[in-house]
Amino acid sequence: MNMDATEKIIALERTAMAAWLNGDPSPFLELYSEDFTYFDPSVERRLDGWDKVKVLYEGMRGKLKTDRFEMVNPVVQQDGSMAVLSYNLDIYSGDTLWKENCTEVYRLVGDGEWKIVHSHFSPTMVKMG
Repeated sequence: MNMDATEKIIALERTAMAAWLNGDPSPFLELYSEDFTYFDPSVERRLDGWDKVKVLYEGMRGKLKTDRFEMVNPVVQQDGSMAVLSYNLDIYSGDTLWKENCTEVYRLVGDGEWKIVHSHFSPTMVKMG
């Protein structure tokens, strides 16, 4: 496994997630490829294409605000120009804790630039104070 790729992918994800959980989807939208596909807990079917995800995200812009989050046990598995990042996500907001399973499939495009081609988030638990 390429440690530079592992560190870079985790850093990209952490930065995008920090913005997302403060209401700004732009860093994730910049990471997504044009042929991006997405399983989101808020929609019934997979979203195919960057444009469809952009519409969903713009409807959520400015509406999320959390206190903090933790990427728990992130693992990157890389094979050539593809890498899979999986982790547990703990989101804290007041007395509420949301837990999700997260999987991101990254593809190397160009000179060291990683783009997300598929994303899957699924809630595992909500715990109130």
